[in-house]
Amino acid sequence: MTKANPFTRPKLGEALDAWKKLLAGHRLPTNLLWLFEENLCLEKSRVAQGGFHFAFQTRFTPPPDDALEIAFDHFSGTNARIVFYQVGVCRGQSLCLLLCDSWFDSKGESEGFLRRDEWHMSLHPGCDDEIEEITDLSRWLRRVVRHGRSFHDLDFCMTLTAVDEIKTYGRPLAPYERFAQTMLKRLRRFLGQPA
Repeated sequence: MTKANPFTRPKLGEALDAWKKLLAGHRLPTNLLWLFEENLCLEKSRVAQGGFHFAFQTRFTPPPDDALEIAFDHFSGTNARIVFYQVGVCRGQSLCLLLCDSWFDSKGESEGFLRRDEWHMSLHPGCDDEIEEITDLSRWLRRVVRHGRSFHDLDFCMTLTAVDEIKTYGRPLAPYERFAQTMLKRLRRFLGQPA
């Protein structure tokens, strides 16, 4: 039986310092805007057939101030690799995602990841491409949500729904718990009780 390599997760502040230093070394903005799954907007490309246009929004689902800390604490409690991932820039800010999954264990420099194995983390500094911020609700509602596109690194980011569940219940809910909660709310509305 093989034993996993020991690692010690850093505090969020220490990890952010290393992240900002790496971004500065790549001449990328160190003013960070953290995005979550509900902030991502993938649209079918009008230029390349079968391609996608990446954008983001924070108007319709703004992350709470403590979302990054909650996500980092939750991910730090797992044995999966944590990744700081920069997808581009907008108005002088680096657009970043916090990802977590063993999917990233084999990814290295050739894919753009700087490994910090002592932390069981990777840093992906990305590029200085300008990313469009969506302010039109109809575009955000028409975005592509995982169906009809191939798997991508960004599929491993935390959802704001999970952040809210961690704040409320101390953990993300299981799918059956979310379903039961939805059914209870519908039943209460049907009975004229407050949801």
